Amino acid sequence: MAGPRHAWDLTPKAAVALQRELAGEVVREDRLGTVRRVAGIDVGFEEGGRVTRAAVAVLAWPQLKLADQTVARRPTSFPYVPGLLSFREVPAVLDALAALSVAPDLILYDGQGIAHPRRLGIASHVGLLTEIPSIGVAKTRLIGTHAEPPELRGEWVPLYDGDELIGAVLRTRPGVKPLYVSIGWGVTLATAIHWTMECVTHYRLPETTRAAHKLASGPP
Repeated sequence: MAGPRHAWDLTPKAAVALQRELAGEVVREDRLGTVRRVAGIDVGFEEGGRVTRAAVAVLAWPQLKLADQTVARRPTSFPYVPGLLSFREVPAVLDALAALSVAPDLILYDGQGIAHPRRLGIASHVGLLTEIPSIGVAKTRLIGTHAEPPELRGEWVPLYDGDELIGAVLRTRPGVKPLYVSIGWGVTLATAIHWTMECVTHYRLPETTRAAHKLASGPP
């Protein structure tokens, strides 16, 4: 796993400029090898936002059973700025990933990939820094327009920003709100949709997201 390649103590203006620079390095083709372990990440805040807490749950695939988990905490060093969440959350995420005893082959991030104003959402940022293929699987839309996806499980419609395809609006279960899936790093959109559905069982959210949220909500 690659290490950090830039400073985190940036101003919001400098962070925006860095996003634009790094976006051109996001790999939008498949870099996946054999997938045996998939990971979910949940980030929250403690002590009134002064401490960032990152939980990582690694599941064995295809069983989707817990293989490893870790929680990392560090002082929060970046303000809350929409579109710049990675600068607030990723330092703790990198700590948590480094503490795992088994590395994931694929990360499904509860957040945006390239479906982001500067094409560098948190899933893309984490994938770029770690060189672990990653997918943005967000519960809400950040940008873009789309039609309503069909109600059938696994159906999707394109998410566009102007004329650019930036993601998919994916129905993981009939009768529930869709998810916003986009390339993070090292996958194509088709691969991102495929693996999101591979990690969905009986619920709207992938088991990776559910496992990470359960870990983050449980005892410290």
